[in-house]
Amino acid sequence: MLLKTDINIIKTTLLGLGFFYSHAIFATPIDCSASGQNANHKICSVALHEQREHLDNLYLTALLVTDAPIRIVQDTHKMWLQRLQQCKSMTCLKQQIDLRADDLNIFVSLNQSLTQHYLKFENGHFAKQQVHLKVHQLSKDRIKVEGIAYRSPNNRLDTQTVSFLAYTTPEQKSAITDNEHDCQYQFNYSKALLSVKTSQKGCERFAGVYRLYD
Repeated sequence: MLLKTDINIIKTTLLGLGFFYSHAIFATPIDCSASGQNANHKICSVALHEQREHLDNLYLTALLVTDAPIRIVQDTHKMWLQRLQQCKSMTCLKQQIDLRADDLNIFVSLNQSLTQHYLKFENGHFAKQQVHLKVHQLSKDRIKVEGIAYRSPNNRLDTQTVSFLAYTTPEQKSAITDNEHDCQYQFNYSKALLSVKTSQKGCERFAGVYRLYD
């Protein structure tokens, strides 16, 4: 995890090089300006100022140093903002900021170069039940598939998400068993999409069409 001094050095260095001069890159993750869409939302309260500032730094750092596709950082952030708007309490808001900070730390600290990211889409938009799948190449003959399906942020913390975990090989990359729930899936890969199917009842949450980020 990078310290604030490290973040400032990165920002100064890259700005000095004229790197990433676009509003999309340097936009703050939560817009609390007078004209911002969140200006009148509880997320912009003074009580959350410190957490928002910390998240601002992490978001900018993730965009600048991650070796994952920049678009996956941006789009998972859009998904997170959608969940944030569902919060009905200050506790929910604080939890969601902390959880997003954890996600951004992963983008910053872990090697993403051998990971394929997929987000679930429906009719050209993020799926109503948001899902993020990652396919990691652990070694030449070992692959890890993990995912997270998001439920209501107003649930208890331990019931806000549903996890997915599987280990496989390149030869068995299409027949996947989720070890978390003993669900069997058929993964069909194309150039830019992943189709996930299952015939098991109770396993439908992770079925659907996903967009590849590369």
